[in-house]
Amino acid sequence: MACGIAAKKAGLSYIIIEKGALVNSLYNYPLFMTFFSTSERLEIGGVPFMSLAPKPGRQEAIEYYRRVKQFYDLQIKLFEEVKEVKKEEDIFFITTSRGKYQAKNVVVSTGFYDIPVMMNVPGEDLPKVKHYYKEPHFYAFQNVLVVGANNSSVDAALETWRRGANVTMVIRGSEIGRVKYWIKPDIENRIKEGSIKAYFNSSIKEITEDDVTIQTPDGLLSIPNDWVLAMTGYHPNFKMLESLGIETADNIKHCPVYNPDTMETNIQGLYLAGVVCGGMDTHIWFIENSRVHADKIVAAILTKQYSAVPA
Repeated sequence: MACGIAAKKAGLSYIIIEKGALVNSLYNYPLFMTFFSTSERLEIGGVPFMSLAPKPGRQEAIEYYRRVKQFYDLQIKLFEEVKEVKKEEDIFFITTSRGKYQAKNVVVSTGFYDIPVMMNVPGEDLPKVKHYYKEPHFYAFQNVLVVGANNSSVDAALETWRRGANVTMVIRGSEIGRVKYWIKPDIENRIKEGSIKAYFNSSIKEITEDDVTIQTPDGLLSIPNDWVLAMTGYHPNFKMLESLGIETADNIKHCPVYNPDTMETNIQGLYLAGVVCGGMDTHIWFIENSRVHADKIVAAILTKQYSAVPA
């Protein structure tokens, strides 16, 4: 949306193709999620984001970006998935689930929330295993095992516990991770008092219909279980980036190669914006520090256009 706004302000023709709902990633966030950023740092296009709380929540953000779309009358094709992007000479040919388009420039801003990091353990494909967490009531009075120790894991553990779930956390490291400062003491105190059981330096070995086997420093342990919330993180669509011909800096973090001044990749006219720039390091980029990508991209496109005009 920020790229669309910048393009529109510059007088460029543009279209935004979104495979899901408007701001699809935010829509799939947990219902009661609170952003770490303040509202003014989530603003785009100069449209004020008014929030009653110091930190806005998911519902407020969805409403805000919907208003921004209306304010700028952005041309967005919703629920239309990009299937293929091919470049012939100086033109990109884009095929989607609903049509075909041509463009001189393409911006990939797909985020990272669509593809979960898998645990690759037996039983992960069972219906009881969820890689996305929406709201806590569904898990009330059930045996819930939460995997991970970052924001999404801690939120899920605390919220489901407060709705009556029997919560166990399985944490690969030795402590709670980098989480929002206002929930860190909450989860640490719940673990300390025994309200939420946490196994540190541990991992899941197998999931069955009735229990979960975990590897702890003291050996294997079987835990009765109804639901597994695998909050193991997410990553960009690397297959898509590869199909576009975008080079990566390494084979571990899969960081795509781009010019930080223009956001242009090794493919001329193909740009990256937002979280997709970080590869597996999805904590580097977020809304408040990647909004500037849009202005960089449009400035680079305009520079090319002006330089191509004969004197």
